[in-house]
Amino acid sequence: MISRRDYLGLTLGAGASLALNPRLLLAAQQAVGERTIPSSGEKIPVIGLGSSATFAQVAKSEDIANLKTVMKTMFDNGGRLFDTAPGYGASEAVAGRIAQELGIQNKLFWATKVNVAGRGGAADPAAARAQIEQSFKYFGVDKIDLIQIHNMGDVATQLPILKELKAKGRIRYIGVTTTSATQYPLIEQVMRNEPIDFIGVDYAIDNRDVEDKLLPLAMERKIGVLAYLPFGRTSLFRRVGDRPLPEWAGEFDAKTWAQFFVKYIISHPAVTVVTPSTSQAKNMLDNLGGGMGRLPDQAMRKRMTDFIDVLPPVAVRMG
Repeated sequence: MISRRDYLGLTLGAGASLALNPRLLLAAQQAVGERTIPSSGEKIPVIGLGSSATFAQVAKSEDIANLKTVMKTMFDNGGRLFDTAPGYGASEAVAGRIAQELGIQNKLFWATKVNVAGRGGAADPAAARAQIEQSFKYFGVDKIDLIQIHNMGDVATQLPILKELKAKGRIRYIGVTTTSATQYPLIEQVMRNEPIDFIGVDYAIDNRDVEDKLLPLAMERKIGVLAYLPFGRTSLFRRVGDRPLPEWAGEFDAKTWAQFFVKYIISHPAVTVVTPSTSQAKNMLDNLGGGMGRLPDQAMRKRMTDFIDVLPPVAVRMG
């Protein structure tokens, strides 16, 4: 098996650049796979783009240019969902500006969040509404596809606001998110008792706690799942290091470690969209490749986890 770098080099050709043809990867393969949003039946590409570690901190014009190429590459090659949040620094503002410059603001699936409660505090309803209105302004749209309560912040106060806006047709889908296992009992309670469309949770091949209860419950309750941090906050790349991809990864069409990790996530039937972050268009193409071709079956998923679980752990980079 070839490395991520070699794969991309071969895909783009000697000396070729994304500026010349950003479709080179996908032109030679089938389209990015789609999943059905359980509450509506709407189809959506299974690979999206996250932004917490990339669009959040942009200081220079070249940073904007790079991210513009990333978003264009995602959209041009079949991706649609962009995941962001007011809590991600400049992410909403930067993404909205880029999407409007590209003329695709009404073609993306905008997935953002609301939380004015802080850590365990109470939410001011007026502040929550103001935060949501700011998201509309940043994106330049009349309707936002998905707004979720970020990190389970004061669900009792903020969820009714989302329900109201959904009933008025300003939001298409609503939900809740967490990337903390300590909040899993809380999110499970909401999933059982509230009419939500999505949850957003962290899920990686070395971080599988959501497989125990949350993913089966999502299937039972017909709730979509956004999978965050599929590379384990980059720890998975550091964990595999320079090891070659095992030959048997070809049995499910994984050509790079990124595709290996992504395919594990989307091979779970509960997952609707996986949202890896990147600031490089070449890596966006690589990630999209994970949504093409065959997926591992249950026996292969076990083989994949067995392979990863015996590798030495690495320190996880937070933030």
